Amino acid sequence: MRDAGEVFLARRPADNIVAPESVQRAVSPRSLMVVWENELGGLTFEAVGDHDRVFVKWAPTGSKVQLRVEADRLEWAQSRTPVPHVLDYGADEEGQWLVTSALPGRNAVDERWQADPSLAVAAIGEGLRALHDTLPAGDCPFEWSVRARVAEARRRTDAGEQQPLGWHESHRSLSVEEALAAIAEPPGVDRLVVCHGDACAPNTMLDDEGRWTGHVDFGSMGVADRWADLAIATWSTEWNYGPGWQPRLLDAYGIEPDPERTAYYRLLWDLT
Repeated sequence: MRDAGEVFLARRPADNIVAPESVQRAVSPRSLMVVWENELGGLTFEAVGDHDRVFVKWAPTGSKVQLRVEADRLEWAQSRTPVPHVLDYGADEEGQWLVTSALPGRNAVDERWQADPSLAVAAIGEGLRALHDTLPAGDCPFEWSVRARVAEARRRTDAGEQQPLGWHESHRSLSVEEALAAIAEPPGVDRLVVCHGDACAPNTMLDDEGRWTGHVDFGSMGVADRWADLAIATWSTEWNYGPGWQPRLLDAYGIEPDPERTAYYRLLWDLT
């Protein structure tokens, strides 16, 4: 969630969105409420029944989101770390849907945690460190490597999909060619881990005491340098809580700042 005027990554949607029929069928007879919208037209719904609560992601056909990819990653991770369990996946001519169990707590940008960012930011850092320490990189069949992401940045450039005006202001002085040249020379690897792939604040869940309870949104999970996650997790504290919180997250994670890797992975994020 960035400042007004920038291309949004995700946001709380209007309340009048009607769930696609496929989503309604997948969770019937539970009641549905839309809770999240991404920039690709994807929607997330909360579905509440008499005895349970689940979440449904829906992506329209042609959005380039592959919810089967996320389902595969969740199924691999679910016995190793607290993540939603996959309950159903399907697709039709209108789109795809993924039904998952609910994790305890609220996400780290809930109003409760907007009012207490110190606890929230520390929990994000602690949760990210636990994720990196727990998931076995040597056994992970998924990658989020620099090589693959640089190739994706070049593919997007060749397809005319780069949007420099949507990049962070710190990158807008670069031409696309200059940005591509910069990401072609990555820093050395600090530590390979299974990265979350979208370690923004909303993807950490917290209980009422401010302890992390798990993570959501694993569509890009894969092996990479841990700074690929840390660069975005710290950046996200500015988008969600304001300036000054990055050191708090790094302290909670247990690591010193690394300006070179942080700058590199933030630019790579904007291009991919």
